[in-house]
Amino acid sequence: MRRRRLRFVLSITSLTLVTALVGCSGSTPDNGAVDEPADGGTSEDAPPTETYNLRFNHVLSETEPFHAGFLDWADAVEERTNGGLTIDVYPSAQLGVEEDIIEQMKNGVNVGQNTDSARLGQYVEEIAVMNGPYFVDTLDEVEALRESPTIQGYLEELEAVGLKVVSFNWVQTHRHFFTNKEINTPADLAGLRIRTPGAPIWQESIRALGAEPVAMNFGEVYSGIQQGAVDGAELVYANIPASNLFEVLSYANETGHILLINFEVVSAEWFNSLPKEYQEILMEEADRAGLETSQTMEEMIPEIKEQLIAEGMTINEDVDVEAFREAGEAAYETLGLTDVKATIWSEIGK
Repeated sequence: MRRRRLRFVLSITSLTLVTALVGCSGSTPDNGAVDEPADGGTSEDAPPTETYNLRFNHVLSETEPFHAGFLDWADAVEERTNGGLTIDVYPSAQLGVEEDIIEQMKNGVNVGQNTDSARLGQYVEEIAVMNGPYFVDTLDEVEALRESPTIQGYLEELEAVGLKVVSFNWVQTHRHFFTNKEINTPADLAGLRIRTPGAPIWQESIRALGAEPVAMNFGEVYSGIQQGAVDGAELVYANIPASNLFEVLSYANETGHILLINFEVVSAEWFNSLPKEYQEILMEEADRAGLETSQTMEEMIPEIKEQLIAEGMTINEDVDVEAFREAGEAAYETLGLTDVKATIWSEIGK
């Protein structure tokens, strides 16, 4: 199979979602393993006698760079396992909401989810620190986290409750405040209702930075702003054209308050049912595709900003980032994560 090259299409028109998906029930067991006839031959090119499948869910649209990255991951895994392990990628939360998918994983179902440490913090509280304000600033610092004994301990705790992190090498660039007024300091956010995910680290981070956090699913952001349920959102640049949010927002305020680390998570029970070789391939290719996608997203930002300016948005680069950085410390204090952050920073030399 020829691996699909990463192609990132930033369209300002909506794409029609896939209307028919391959069924995941029937004769396929819950762990995704399918018994094949044993007389397929012994050649290295012969298909494996047992195959495995992962149904991978994410909330982003098909126009988002991460979707292309997940397809690249799937192609690479299928190629290296000669079809023994396949990944079907479902965008726009087609398999269900994030929290429900995570619960299915805990029960051993062959599903995966692109998520964040904030949601994983519901199972291992301290790992949520990775989504705190200004926790890391660069891709190099994210890479350094892989060597942190503290982080590795949290990943082991997650596996003990049924969640296997196969990679956290997927970084969606920095999150900023997208509003309909110019924001330069935390005081400018006073009274504004800002959409953010519902996990405590998200809520407390946005509150510490000066706004009133409102938990809302990503797919509801456009209508929420349009109907006045929220006054803006904190997102990454790629989200704006992919979801046509420039139609309801006028300012991109470059606070860069969170470098958004994403986690690719599967069922620990399902993962452990895979042959050792497949486990290694799944993780290696997730790390590779994640790093490539993360680097490409960083490179795309100037082009995205030009698009948004052409659509009438104002890019506000004159933000007092140090004021926001100082304000963000309150989130760690409120959640009792100040010492955790200090320990990890020490381990990565920050």
